[in-house]
Amino acid sequence: MHHDAATRGPLAGLRIVEFAGIGPGPFAAMLLADLGAEVIRLDRPGGADPYSRNVVSRGRASVTADLKNPADVAAVLDLLAGADALIEGFRPGVMERLGLGPDAVLARNSRLVYGRMTGWGQTGPLAQAAGHDITYIALTGALAAVGPAAQPVPPLNLVGDYGGGSLYLAMGLLAALLSVRRTGEGQVVDCAVCDGAASLMAMFCDLTAQGRWQDARAANLLDGGTPWYRTYACADGRHIALGSLEPQFYARFLDLTGLADDPDCRERDDAARWPALHRKLEALFLTRTRDAWCALLEGSDACVAPVLTLAEAPGHPHLAARGTFVTHEGTVQPAPAPRFSRTPAAIGHPTPVASLAEAVAAWAGPREG
Repeated sequence: MHHDAATRGPLAGLRIVEFAGIGPGPFAAMLLADLGAEVIRLDRPGGADPYSRNVVSRGRASVTADLKNPADVAAVLDLLAGADALIEGFRPGVMERLGLGPDAVLARNSRLVYGRMTGWGQTGPLAQAAGHDITYIALTGALAAVGPAAQPVPPLNLVGDYGGGSLYLAMGLLAALLSVRRTGEGQVVDCAVCDGAASLMAMFCDLTAQGRWQDARAANLLDGGTPWYRTYACADGRHIALGSLEPQFYARFLDLTGLADDPDCRERDDAARWPALHRKLEALFLTRTRDAWCALLEGSDACVAPVLTLAEAPGHPHLAARGTFVTHEGTVQPAPAPRFSRTPAAIGHPTPVASLAEAVAAWAGPREG
């Protein structure tokens, strides 16, 4: 199951068992695999096919495990005896009923970090309730802040599942693994999407306490309320993103667009002038196509960028030059991030594992890294 030498990242030598699921758990496993961790995913019988070649399942081997079969459960415990961390995303209590809860696993491997990924967390009144990204972020104040004034709009599943879930799970696992180095003891990481999404709102709690944030959409600095931080339609129906937050960047935008002497544009801190400025900028951007505006403004300190579709993004010169997107197994997808000078991250090509017994035997041998 070892990665090729060319794909060894900073986490080479780290072994993680992922119990197959959907949402934030698999994405966290992808991130860790991209960074060189050796991850093996345990799929339900008949459940591997939909996930075998998709982007979020990249970089790790998979094997079928019937967790209702005592023999497979015993083999999974053997596998976990040689692992550094575990990722599971079942409802609270499911792993315990399967005989794979923290007590059973840590009794076999006291250094293991047990990562639990749920929407509501392991405790609390909603812990056993079903939910999805939209319901988790709804409780945190995040969903209420996104969208036009009339109605909140779900920001894909980026804020909840991936931002508040996957990234916090990956960070939590790595933090706990560092603790193992110091203490020799593993522990449970209770990662809840609602907790992580609430954490992401820290800046807006700060602004609210300072009296600088209204409890309303499209009325604030970063939510499209200010005319100089929002998107505008262009003559071809495509859109431009304007982010001239600082006064000097806004001044540069006015210079380049010929609006430097317009009184509606100069007094931008007067909120009473915002509707007029908004209308003026709407009319301005409708006079040229998106690409024509980019030719004038992109790359300057005006802080302007085209709003690209997912199909367009890989072809942008900046992203193409950096290799931000790659083609892997015939699918265009984001490259591993972030970047490392000595141990580069890469999409791994793990050796396929034919059976759970083979996986256990492989992890009983020496590690890479």
